[in-house]
Amino acid sequence: MSISTTAIQAYSNAISDFQKAQTNLGQKQEESTLPKQFAAPSFSDTLHDSLNAVNDLQTQKTQMITSFASGQTQNVHELMISMQKASLAVNLTSAVRNKVLEAYRELSKLQF
Repeated sequence: MSISTTAIQAYSNAISDFQKAQTNLGQKQEESTLPKQFAAPSFSDTLHDSLNAVNDLQTQKTQMITSFASGQTQNVHELMISMQKASLAVNLTSAVRNKVLEAYRELSKLQF
């Protein structure tokens, strides 16, 4: 084989590999279009679910405090863990709220 036939063969192999890659990419894009039921949740749904989770932690903490104070349970460890979880969730939610408000203030300062 001479150099020119080797170059032509390498070129045709590269072209066929490129065409195969394009075909595979087209198939993957068709597969990746998911039905609407599998689409990512919206921001408002995510926010709503997160706030409900924080509220559930607060409710669980209150119930555990009440049951401990009434003598129904004696497990101090679970009580302290639930109190710390609830406290951490509220602090995180407050920090996110503060960042959102700060971003809103910065956007309101922009002049169009």
